[in-house]
Amino acid sequence: MSHSIQTAELDWQTIDGIDIPYSRQFADIYFSKDNGLLESRHVFLNGNDLAERLTQLQSFDYFCVGEIGFGTGLNILALWQMWQQLKPNNNSHLHVISVEKFPLNKDDLIRALNVWSELKPFADQLIAQYPLPLAGCHRLSFPEHRFSIDLWLGDAHDVFPQMIKTTTVNAWFLDGFAPSCNPDLWEENVLKQIVRLSGYGTTFSSFSVAGVVKRGLRDHGITVSRPRGFKHKREMLKAIWQKPENLNTDFIQDHQISVQPKQRHIAIIGAGIAGLSCAWVFAQRGHQVRIYEQTAALAGASGNPMAILNPKLGNIKNIDEHLMTVSWQYALCHYAPFKAFRPLSIHQISLKNHEDAVAIANDYPDDVLHVEPSDLKTDYANVTFHQAGAISPYLLRDEILSHPNITLIQAEIIGIQKQDNTQLKLQAKDIDNISTVNYPLADHVIVCTAHQSGIFFEHYPALKPIRGQVSWFNNTKQSLKTDTTYSYGGYCMQMNDQQMILGASFSPGRDDTDVLESDHLHNYELLHTVFPDYAQTLTPISEWQGRASVRAQTPDYFPLLGKLNSDNEIYTLAGLGSKGFLYSPLCSEVLATMILNEACPIPEKLWKYLTPFRFKKMRQAMRR
Repeated sequence: MSHSIQTAELDWQTIDGIDIPYSRQFADIYFSKDNGLLESRHVFLNGNDLAERLTQLQSFDYFCVGEIGFGTGLNILALWQMWQQLKPNNNSHLHVISVEKFPLNKDDLIRALNVWSELKPFADQLIAQYPLPLAGCHRLSFPEHRFSIDLWLGDAHDVFPQMIKTTTVNAWFLDGFAPSCNPDLWEENVLKQIVRLSGYGTTFSSFSVAGVVKRGLRDHGITVSRPRGFKHKREMLKAIWQKPENLNTDFIQDHQISVQPKQRHIAIIGAGIAGLSCAWVFAQRGHQVRIYEQTAALAGASGNPMAILNPKLGNIKNIDEHLMTVSWQYALCHYAPFKAFRPLSIHQISLKNHEDAVAIANDYPDDVLHVEPSDLKTDYANVTFHQAGAISPYLLRDEILSHPNITLIQAEIIGIQKQDNTQLKLQAKDIDNISTVNYPLADHVIVCTAHQSGIFFEHYPALKPIRGQVSWFNNTKQSLKTDTTYSYGGYCMQMNDQQMILGASFSPGRDDTDVLESDHLHNYELLHTVFPDYAQTLTPISEWQGRASVRAQTPDYFPLLGKLNSDNEIYTLAGLGSKGFLYSPLCSEVLATMILNEACPIPEKLWKYLTPFRFKKMRQAMRR
């Protein structure tokens, strides 16, 4: 079995009763036998003056720490512990970006961190979200601690150039294996990217004082000093990028990202899963959110009785750029704390191209995808997807709307006007549809109204309507396992002890929403094709219930995410098609990072697939 990311190959040295991991790849230990935790505090925390800097953060300040070499996560856990002890009582946030080419497998990580009993409360939370060894960015969020981690798995030479600079890294832990053991990590190409992501005032620290490190920093105008190292080590590296005197203003603007920390007022138009997800990510950060919905939350395509996280995983070689796969990894962590979520396995039945499905499955760990027979009788082959989930949309809606920073307002918004102070005013029809009502000003507006999104923009990309109908009925005598779903072009699953749901029909170009017996029949026949014996035991179609809705789909099947016009603060998240519950958590997180100037959890290439500007470029190219 092959994987795009090779995990660390370890030997273990026991010194004074302490298990110390030793890297076979780099012939070096992961942390000091003298006391790795104390060394992390001395070199990286004290070396970047973090105790003083973190306590001085103002409300809604965002502080970003970068690291090369995640290793056992010891540096980050030490930082997390300090943050919990010293963090100011406000809405400031601490974020870490870390890069690792050879991540430890989960069992080795647990063994390595067992050494540090005082870090156990933080280590347990890290381990719970520790990602699979799959390439790309893995965002780990701990909102109750106002703390988050972006763990990028891959070669630093490949990873750093793909990071979008949406914020400034304030401090760096240069903690790869020593240059003599791992020279590739300390090459100029890597250091150049580290500097690109930094700004004036950024600090750097390292246990290494090798000439290649000192010269590399100095060549970029960074001031280097060599204070006392930890215990027997004579020196360590400490550096700061100081702003030169008489510097060109344009140069500063090109290299510095300046953000005024403040509570934002966010207006969201539309209360489907896109709007609710956007509301949640901003509310979790302490911002005030108003959602405007003309009918009721989940009145559109998001309002089916159940939603399933069922991505078609991509080729593992391009996994970091495959939206479904990246979104699935984030969505599992995002939904897990909600009562509306339940984990399950999905039997993915291949009606065609089974060889391709098997080839993809064999590249993933067995606890993700596994080739095995279906537990329902069928003539078709099966791949079991073990790390999936189902969401109860209305329960999720209630949990999100209960957040104290979120207010739902029933109103039909008909216009958005830019004010002199750059804030935005929303206008709605009054009850009698005679005059307009003005609502409180907003700093940012996010339009999440599917097909109707275009009324708020000029040149909005065309969204294709796709009608879909789901069916559900009583199947007490033929009930399936509640932790298992079946996918075969359609899907079927046990909603609860009494009812089963299946669907969905797929009718491009249609926007009617009446429940039709013909669509019930379609859903039945699709199930019958795959599981004929089981289908024949079901309740007659005449007793079925259903719901039809209209999905909005872009021409290229990627969502619309971001601004259409650079001169205002109006954004959109739409065109999610049938993948609203899969895409929305990550897309809303990306949107928040763009609005708030935080670290972005997707590579630049994937971002270009999502930006609405892609269609503008297409139109320009066609005119040429």
